Amino acid sequence: MRSLYCNITRRVDYGLPRELWVVEAGIFLNYLGWGAVLPFEVIYLHDARGFGLGVSGLVVGVVTLVAVAAAPVVGPVIDRVGARTTAAAAGIALAVGYAGLAFVHTPAQAFAAAAVAGIGNGALQPSQSALLASLSRREIRHRSTAVSRVAANLGVGLGAALGGLVAARGLNGFVALFLANAVSYLLYVAILVLAVREEARPEPLPGGYRLLLRDGAFVRLALTNVAVIAVGWGVFTWVVPPYASGQVGVGSELIGLLLLANALTVVLAQIPVARLAEGRRRASIMATGSFAFVPACLLVLAAGYLELGAAEAALLAAVVVVGVGECFHTTALMPLVADLAPPAVRGRYMAATGLSWWLGLALAPTLGTQLLSVSAPATMLVAAAVALGAAFSALALERHVPEAARLTPRPAAQSS
Repeated sequence: MRSLYCNITRRVDYGLPRELWVVEAGIFLNYLGWGAVLPFEVIYLHDARGFGLGVSGLVVGVVTLVAVAAAPVVGPVIDRVGARTTAAAAGIALAVGYAGLAFVHTPAQAFAAAAVAGIGNGALQPSQSALLASLSRREIRHRSTAVSRVAANLGVGLGAALGGLVAARGLNGFVALFLANAVSYLLYVAILVLAVREEARPEPLPGGYRLLLRDGAFVRLALTNVAVIAVGWGVFTWVVPPYASGQVGVGSELIGLLLLANALTVVLAQIPVARLAEGRRRASIMATGSFAFVPACLLVLAAGYLELGAAEAALLAAVVVVGVGECFHTTALMPLVADLAPPAVRGRYMAATGLSWWLGLALAPTLGTQLLSVSAPATMLVAAAVALGAAFSALALERHVPEAARLTPRPAAQSS
């Protein structure tokens, strides 16, 4: 009986310690709040506050631009004061920024609030990744990453669904959404401060970002990640919806369902993919993710030449395939970064990875929409080519990665 109880417990807790589950719950909360406002930021500023559409888009863009600028700066901060403290400060900045957006009346006020939120955004991802790495034994880091992805996608999906109901109430509903998002960040901060211990910090290591730039394996990994994120996340978030609307003729309702299908795919597939990756080569796992984006792009391209019903099925299949590809990529990415990084400069490595992520997200809507305005078919062919190149780049990375970091560990509890 005791043996049966222990086996069930291991399966339920996925081998993660209680402290990690507490952090994962906090991640779910802050993505629940963010998901509630994400689809409505431009709509709120334009419709409820009366800003021009271009100005509204620029305000939302400031969050990303400031995050790009903040990411390299926050790396040394994580290494000096700790990931938990930095993540808590990022949560406070995000709470202040989004609470400020709830009460803006002029574009200047909106830009100021967006800049504060952007600082928090740029600091949160690398500090959170560093915190998960520091709280995880090496052999379960891919599992903690998988659970955080499930928590984030589930939070965004549920948040967007709930946000749509609240936003229907007009200005008061929008204000409530932004304030609820701010509260979700404060709850996340409270969880970090009250329930998570401050991680041990090693002695400072001289060299800082110079050490990172001399790490050929990491530089190749970061550059590959820019391409992967640009296609797998950026194109399918910002380019495929206008392609589906303009070339295929689908309505906004289906576009919303496509985004939901992608999120649900990640929720359902991420942990099985993480289990599948155990004992296998990380370069191959990442390449599998990028290879999956190639047929997904071609399915989107084909949708432009099919009857509406078949086109909708092709688009649905594409976003599901992309979701599975995302699971493969993220299962290997952050644990590999953690293995490559000396503990004393892990914050810098995570910040540089975050920067590569933000750059990929910035490139897709910037270049992809420009190409889309010239040739919609060429846009998806270029995206497929970039994904294919990223896959071969991931495979080539294998020989540059230290032998000890090439495989996703197989936890001892699983192999026994």
